[in-house]
Amino acid sequence: MKYERIRNLREDRDLTQTDIAKYLHISQRTYSRYENDERAIPIEILSLLADFHYTSTDYLIGRTDIKKPYPQKPSKNKNA
Repeated sequence: MKYERIRNLREDRDLTQTDIAKYLHISQRTYSRYENDERAIPIEILSLLADFHYTSTDYLIGRTDIKKPYPQKPSKNKNA
């Protein structure tokens, strides 16, 4: 699987791999392996990346070309 979009999004924001790795609480080397498709990205990390870049996991993995995240459903508040 190609993860070129996570590199493109990072570079578009002028961030380093180290910047993203710190946000994810992983090493820069691990993050580099994700970007270079040397290691599969765990779903938890993929979800954090989608949130960080304001997009969907489907966009990150190339299942859609729509960069905008899916709309959030309003949460049901039991105390309302």
